[in-house]
Amino acid sequence: MSAPRVRSAAPPEPVFEAPWHAEVFALTVNLNERGAFDWLEWTECLGKALAEQGVANELDGGDDYFTAWVIALEEMLSAKGMADAAVLKALKEAWTQAYMNTPHGEPVKLDGG
Repeated sequence: MSAPRVRSAAPPEPVFEAPWHAEVFALTVNLNERGAFDWLEWTECLGKALAEQGVANELDGGDDYFTAWVIALEEMLSAKGMADAAVLKALKEAWTQAYMNTPHGEPVKLDGG
C-alpha cells in the first residue's frame, strides 16, 4: 500500500497589498490596545482623513487608503500630545529627501543613520 498523496496548498493571498500597510495597521491596533485611544475615536478620525483625502470610493486597501490611515494616525497622536506635528513633518521631509537621493535598489538611509 502506497502512502497517500498530499497536495500542496497554494499559499494564502496576502491580506495587505504592501508591508507598510500591515505595519501601520498593526501600530494602530497596538496603540488602541494600550489605551492610547478607543476604536470609535479612531474610526471617526480615519473617516475624516479619508473624506479630506477624497478617498470615498473604491476603498480597496491600496496606497490611497493607507496614506489616509497614516495621516489620521499622525493627527490623532498629535492631538493627544503623543507626537509633535513639527517633528513628524521634519521626519517625513527627511525620509522623502533620502528616498529621492538613494540610487534604485539601494537601502534608503537618513543622514547619520
